[in-house]
Amino acid sequence: MVVEDEGVGMTRRRGAWAGSAVMGAAAVVTAGLGLVTNYASVSVPGWAADPWVVWPVFAVLLAAAVGLLWWDRRLDTGGPATRLTLVDRLAGSRHASLRRPHVERIRGRGSELAVLTRMLRRPQDELAVVCGAGGLGKTTVAAQLAALAEEDGWHVFWVRWRDSVDLAQQMTRVAVACGLSEAELEAARAGQQSLPDVVWRQLASARRWLLVLDNIDEPQTVDPDGEPVAHYRGWIRPHGRGLLLITSRDTSEQTWGRCARLLPLKPLAVTDAGQVLLDVAARAGTQAQAQELAERLGRLPLALHAAGSYLATPTSRYQTFERYRQALDAELGTLLGAEHPDASDPDIARTVVRHTWELSLDQLAAEGHMPARPLLRLLALLAPAPVPLSLITPGLLNAATGQSATIAGVEAALAGLYRYGLLGLPEDPSPRPQPTVDDDPPTQVVLHPLVREISALALTGETSDLTVWHRALVTRLAEAADDTADAGRSGWPTARLLAPHLPLLLNHTTTPQDLDDTADTLNRLADVLYDAGTYASAHALSRHLLQAQTRVLGPDHPDSLASRHRLARALDGMGQYAQAADHHRHTLDDRTRVLGPDHPDTLTSRNNLANALYGMGQYTQAADHHRHTLDDRTRVLGPDHPDTLTSRNNLANALYGMGQYTQAADHHRHTLDDRTRVLGPDHPDTLTSRNNLANALNAMGHCEQAVDLHRQTVDDRARVLGPDHPHTLASRNNLAFALDGMGQYAQAVDLHRQTLDDRARVLGPDHPHTLGSRHNLADALEGLGHYAEAADLYRQAFTAYLRVLGPDHPNTLGSRHNLAIALEGMGQYAQAVDHHRQNLAVRTGLLGPDHPDTLLSRDSLQAALAASRSAHRLRDRRLRHRAITD
Repeated sequence: MVVEDEGVGMTRRRGAWAGSAVMGAAAVVTAGLGLVTNYASVSVPGWAADPWVVWPVFAVLLAAAVGLLWWDRRLDTGGPATRLTLVDRLAGSRHASLRRPHVERIRGRGSELAVLTRMLRRPQDELAVVCGAGGLGKTTVAAQLAALAEEDGWHVFWVRWRDSVDLAQQMTRVAVACGLSEAELEAARAGQQSLPDVVWRQLASARRWLLVLDNIDEPQTVDPDGEPVAHYRGWIRPHGRGLLLITSRDTSEQTWGRCARLLPLKPLAVTDAGQVLLDVAARAGTQAQAQELAERLGRLPLALHAAGSYLATPTSRYQTFERYRQALDAELGTLLGAEHPDASDPDIARTVVRHTWELSLDQLAAEGHMPARPLLRLLALLAPAPVPLSLITPGLLNAATGQSATIAGVEAALAGLYRYGLLGLPEDPSPRPQPTVDDDPPTQVVLHPLVREISALALTGETSDLTVWHRALVTRLAEAADDTADAGRSGWPTARLLAPHLPLLLNHTTTPQDLDDTADTLNRLADVLYDAGTYASAHALSRHLLQAQTRVLGPDHPDSLASRHRLARALDGMGQYAQAADHHRHTLDDRTRVLGPDHPDTLTSRNNLANALYGMGQYTQAADHHRHTLDDRTRVLGPDHPDTLTSRNNLANALYGMGQYTQAADHHRHTLDDRTRVLGPDHPDTLTSRNNLANALNAMGHCEQAVDLHRQTVDDRARVLGPDHPHTLASRNNLAFALDGMGQYAQAVDLHRQTLDDRARVLGPDHPHTLGSRHNLADALEGLGHYAEAADLYRQAFTAYLRVLGPDHPNTLGSRHNLAIALEGMGQYAQAVDHHRQNLAVRTGLLGPDHPDTLLSRDSLQAALAASRSAHRLRDRRLRHRAITD
């Protein structure tokens, strides 16, 4: 009668379990006695009053009861040769409950529950697997579904994994609860049928059930005969008219088979994670503070509940989200990394943040993947950023642990770590253009922040000397960086991934010679990153190196000056022109003093200072510096030196900024010819000259020539540099701008939209080039007559330019000018006139009265005033006309 204790309440079949015959006999006797008693105490039919009729009937019933009792005993014993079998014990097992665990509230799993609910209501011969690393709340999700199913009248069975024998017992109990007959149990008892077949045949006939198998973390041990789960011939099958739901750390599709619907859990969204903390510790702080702590905890449900429970305890040292978050940096080992006296018990270990992932590592070791634990420890010593798997080699493992390893062993261990959710893949939801072969990103993995921190903490307790581990990692990083720099263009994707981890090299330099070797490696990779257009990474690398060199070598050392130069150049690429100019000016002064005014490095600093001034819109000053540098480079390096050609190109750009388009075009045409001859037609600098010549031609009104050159340059830059390189995006922007000049507004709009999205993703939403694309998209929309949308984009660009570049920058003024034009198109003449008047005053002061932009502002102001007056006259006529008609 165990089933009744579980409250299943299902209709039993006749003869559903052993002992039913006894119940039948007792019922018959009771019925007979009741009949005699009733008929003796109330008015009865005449035949029932005759004792010669009643007592024979009673005797027959009694004999039938005795016979049924004998037959029931006979079934139980099975004859003298039959003993109590495992099947009988399975059916009568009472040591484990089939009840679901209690769950109060769940946050942030609505999408997973929606999928599971659909699968529950419409079974389609598939099973569900809620999977992921320890601590993500898999059991909680399953328990929530079970609670919902019970509320809707479904029969819920919860089986918690212990071992294969216990699973067989519990599955048999489930089948009995679903009406498994004594005859079918007898067939399994006699070995005539497979017990899993008998159980699943019964589940296939029953309806509206949910069966949860919780914590099936070692699927290969489910069947005692080693039957793979994916064969669906053991205890796990996608059959029946209900839903089988499994929770597991194993995330492999191969493990669960083609009929399994995997629902891998991820950390909670920050809002949901913060709410989990507030649910447990409502008085510990504000919602914003809860979300900050949740982010620090990696939004992991287990860690969130642990922290919330700690904060809700009156005797805890820290009582607020803010204090707890601050304490984590120094006391992780005490708070979330604390040892637990009963951690050897898997059920306890699952509830402790420090130990939950060690269970998975233990399982991998039991499977023969011994390198898994040291590999995770090595990855935990790196920066919290994606790691290229090319960095992890058997040699690295050998050097760190002293144990031999093979490529096959390392790859199998990594696959195991991924299967158990201890390694993940980086998420990149941003759409990308189709990459070229060289742009295919290398294989990379990420660690959950807490997995990384706890694993690094565990390593300190496992080894007495971390120096060996760090030395092995530093040596391998240096090798990988040198190999990547040597690879050229094909090494760019790996360089981007290595960059966050390379500052680790500086933490272990103890002598000037060590620093010199490290600086050579980091500088080479910083140059690679700059060439790849990954300016932020190049800046971060140069900043770390500059700090170390300034401390060890001094600020005036040539190596320190070289790093400061790279730092400033990266800032320029990032669009932070004012900061770049400050660094370049400082470096130019120091190089002039230390190296002399004619040293090539000094000339490079003067060239780059001029570039930063150009970015700030100070075209006249930039042109003066570039003329000076061009003369000196021609004298010192020769007219055909690549640096000399760079100065001539940059002087032409400054002239373009000053509105001297014809002179700019002449310089660019000359430089393009020389670069083609000296560097080759596909060199990035040659492509830059072709792009700049096209810009000058477009400004001169030669739009068709400009479009042809830009089309060619877009294709060549995409092939040579990649479709996402900032220079490729610049060419695409310039092509769209030229198409706009030809009146092909629809094509221009499409190209500008695409470029705006890509620049926002690659450079950031506030980069001046991104703002330029937003401005140019507004231009093209205005050409199509979409004045309201154009005005909105102009207003966005103008506001951002004010913040990023300042009120006097030419780009800021250009956005205000075009915003005024769009407002005119909308009939808002007063605002347009105000913007034009402000622009005219600023441009006259900055550029002079005869600059083309100044003249454009003057003409536009006059046109806006005339349009405003015409609009007023027309409005007056309409008012007078209406007065007459009224």
